[in-house]
Amino acid sequence: MTTENNLSENEESKISTEGTQPETSENKVSHDENIIEEETDHSEDHIDTDISLADVLKEMENIINAPNAGEHSKKFNALKETANHAIHHEIEDKKHELSEAGNAIENFSYEHPSQSKLSGLVHIFREKYDSYQKEQDEEQKKNLDQRQSIIDRLKNLYTNSEQGTNLFKSIREIKEEWAKAGQVAKSEFKILNNNYFHHLNQFYQMLDLNKEFLEQEFNHNLEKRQHIIARAKELENEPVVQKALNELQYLHKLWKEEAEPVAEEFREKTWDEFKEISNKIHERKSELSAAIESEQTANLAKKNEIIAEIKTLSEGKDATNHSYWQNSIKRVEDLRAEFLKTGSVPRKLSNSNWNDFKSTLRTFNTIKNNYYKSLKGSQQTNLEEKLKLIQTAKDNMLSEDWDVTVALFKKLQDDWKNVGHVPKSMTNKIWEEFREACNTFFNNFREKSNASNDNWKENYKQKKEILENLKTITDEDGSIEKIEAIKTAWNNIGKVPRDKISINAEFNKTLREKLKLNKINEFDLKEQGLTENQLTDKARKIKSQISDLESEIVKLENNLSFFKNPSKDNPLLKETYISIETKKAQLENLKQSLHHIIAGE
Repeated sequence: MTTENNLSENEESKISTEGTQPETSENKVSHDENIIEEETDHSEDHIDTDISLADVLKEMENIINAPNAGEHSKKFNALKETANHAIHHEIEDKKHELSEAGNAIENFSYEHPSQSKLSGLVHIFREKYDSYQKEQDEEQKKNLDQRQSIIDRLKNLYTNSEQGTNLFKSIREIKEEWAKAGQVAKSEFKILNNNYFHHLNQFYQMLDLNKEFLEQEFNHNLEKRQHIIARAKELENEPVVQKALNELQYLHKLWKEEAEPVAEEFREKTWDEFKEISNKIHERKSELSAAIESEQTANLAKKNEIIAEIKTLSEGKDATNHSYWQNSIKRVEDLRAEFLKTGSVPRKLSNSNWNDFKSTLRTFNTIKNNYYKSLKGSQQTNLEEKLKLIQTAKDNMLSEDWDVTVALFKKLQDDWKNVGHVPKSMTNKIWEEFREACNTFFNNFREKSNASNDNWKENYKQKKEILENLKTITDEDGSIEKIEAIKTAWNNIGKVPRDKISINAEFNKTLREKLKLNKINEFDLKEQGLTENQLTDKARKIKSQISDLESEIVKLENNLSFFKNPSKDNPLLKETYISIETKKAQLENLKQSLHHIIAGE
């Protein structure tokens, strides 16, 4: 007959991962080594290889910031390994791109932007782990002393107890204290544990001589067993299978430590009932496995769809079009992010799925790079054409043969638009040269054409009076309206003699001072009378300031992401949030001003 004390190996491992069941002697207590050091579920130590590098570093940072950081060394090391692999893969991708571009591999040099952060996290964790280990050693030494003291009390209980001692109460206190005592070093554990159970068995042998106390002990342990069985029955309906399995493991630990021995007539009956319930709960593992398998299969299908779409983009029928590739590059970046966010796949297919993804990305980049390589020849030809247009514009920008040169410059501008793309590194440079030559010609043309109609000396006199009037402006009510009226009047006055042109700089300087005094942005001024060139120049300045503000806002928001709790309630971040809101308000005002200019309002 199979009892709780003579289980087969298969039944024993199925029921509990804690170790052996009680020994065969009727009153002998189990001294399983795993009673003190309770097994834990290490499933969290497995890190999904598809998790993004940013998420890995974030999780490592969370572990470091936890008060019990040292306890998670296995998970931290797994994350570190994943981060190292991710960095290695990205560096290999960069090297591959360099090679695909026709460059020598020996010239490759690349410092991954996340390497320094990873190194810093590892260094900080190592310090915390060393401190944790030191605390553990001290705690284990303290626990060793405490457990040895418990054993001494147990030994004294059956060898030298005083007359009238309540043995039942004393042994209960000793067993409860032993169960609650902390872990000790593994090198000390086996001898210590065997010593405890040896003396516990001696106590029960002594207790055989006192049937009253033995009956009390049996009844108390039977009550414990019944509570454990009742809780195990509840676990049969626990919706979270893993939670049920973990708690069942703990119930087996309680059974061995606190619920034995019992009277012989209840021993096999209660154990069989508990074993049967345990078997039913363990059978639910298939539910957990099925749910995980279903989820991982769905993730695999989704990731394969992503890989297939990237392959389709690589083979697109419009793959010889610049616009197509720009859209495809953006789409592939979105697909890559989606792939990394998707959960784990079946472990046996994880590596092959990841390798397919990386291979597909490399193929896409290779085809894209080949396309842009093919453009380099035509871009060089286009560059030479535009350089010729620039030279022609420079040769004629000071010409005053208006009948010929006006038509020439209009044609130069049309030809510029019709020439295709040039290398990106040269685009802004050659455009500025061409625009400057054209502006020089047309400014000279307008200046000479309007010279006969402008009384430049009178203009200077009027501007002088307006400037003096501007200097008297204060920050009293209505000052802003006065400034706007002055600026409009200034715009409506024509040119001044060349030797008096410095008045424009003086006016602009004074204007900025008055605007600052009244806390108003120059671009918020409601002014009229601007020429087309002045409007264009103002729009260009606004666009530049919009770009600067957007960059500043992005930088400030990125800085917030480095904080674990980037809340507006965080006093350290209060000024940053105020700065962001202020800059966003300025940005919105600038966009409105630019809209009014473009709409001609």
